Amino acid sequence: MPQKLLLVDDDELLRERMARALAKRGLEVHAAANADEATALARSHGPDLAVLDLKMPGRTGLELLTELRGLLPDLKCVILTGYGSIANAVDAMRLGAVNYITKPADADQVLEAFRRGEAETPLLAPADEIHAPSLAEAEWNHIQQALADCHGNVTRAAEKLGIPRRTLQRKLKKLAP
Repeated sequence: MPQKLLLVDDDELLRERMARALAKRGLEVHAAANADEATALARSHGPDLAVLDLKMPGRTGLELLTELRGLLPDLKCVILTGYGSIANAVDAMRLGAVNYITKPADADQVLEAFRRGEAETPLLAPADEIHAPSLAEAEWNHIQQALADCHGNVTRAAEKLGIPRRTLQRKLKKLAP
């Protein structure tokens, strides 16, 4: 039986393209354009996985994440956004997301985000055992992820992060463990 995935994005073209691609990879995909549709689909289909857009009309992806985790505590969520920021990533992880990726992303990147998130986070750990990263740790992890996504190219990673190359170089020297 294939895993059920709830895909929520207000961008119709992205939602349809991503749904088709994820279905081709063996998932049973249920797509919604907003938080209200997503909640109804979650209640009727009980998904195992969810990909939530951060910024949507009405409720945000973080608000929806909180609601869905209340309905389905074992749901694994990845936040997908065109507005990548360390603060949003930290908030998403604290609310129970297993990972956070920026647009544009393809189906393989989404699936990899779930795999990476499962490997890095004990998904079923009690809330008091979960280590919430400090802002510095979250920033370091976010930078390292951007560098990995750009195959170590500092200039491309800086562009992806929306910061000047020199700033990224300074952060790499200053924040290195």
